[in-house]
Amino acid sequence: MTEPLLVDRTGAVVTLTLNRPKAMNAFDVALKEALRDVLAELETDRSCRAVVLAGAGGSFSAGQDLREHVATLESTSADPLSTVGAHYNPIAARLANLPKPVVAAVRGMAAGAGASLAFLADIRIGGPSTSFLMAFAKVGLAADTGASWTLPRLVGHAKAVELLMLAEPVRAEEACRLGLLNRMVDDDEQVLPAAQELAARLAAGPTVAYGAIKRQLSIADAGTLADALAAEAQAQSICGGTTDHRTATMAFVAKQRPVFEGR
Repeated sequence: MTEPLLVDRTGAVVTLTLNRPKAMNAFDVALKEALRDVLAELETDRSCRAVVLAGAGGSFSAGQDLREHVATLESTSADPLSTVGAHYNPIAARLANLPKPVVAAVRGMAAGAGASLAFLADIRIGGPSTSFLMAFAKVGLAADTGASWTLPRLVGHAKAVELLMLAEPVRAEEACRLGLLNRMVDDDEQVLPAAQELAARLAAGPTVAYGAIKRQLSIADAGTLADALAAEAQAQSICGGTTDHRTATMAFVAKQRPVFEGR
């Protein structure tokens, strides 16, 4: 049986590849459970210092597998969308709170929960064929997998309303302009290598500081200046005690290049 999620480790970079190419990497239960559980393991895996999200074949992910969902709708389930609480919410929370950088290699279409998954990454890289589609309203649903939280922060409230309600595709160049993509390469075949190269660069950096930066921004986005200042004080207290801070400071004074250990 083909594994729904491929896990590749190269140095300190872990690449997670959604592996249902014949279904455009749509999420069935097996894929959702595998992604949820692997992300939980990576939270405390100190050998992993950066994560890459990718899709097999020519697509990132088409979102929920609607063929599987039809069977759920036809069953006697009292809550046909129970997968949101059981799968999508834990995946979103673990990605958003992962204390290490996440880079999404968005090749081809990212639709519905697939787009939401990409938006949870810290950095998104695409190519000429990349496109996003907030497809939820097309099947009578609201947003999930964190899109109601990430999308307004990326494009603003008004544009988020437009993308979610009109459910029109956003092509690569427009996605770059809006901030849905951070970077774009000229060749689709280079999307994954570019993402892995960037992840390797991040994996060689100050991992604790990166995790603190993610927490700071999350608190500042929703909080007051006082909340942000408190988060900054806490983060600097933690980072100030790391080996990375000490060795990097000494290296700077000595005019040397620092070597970060991620601790």
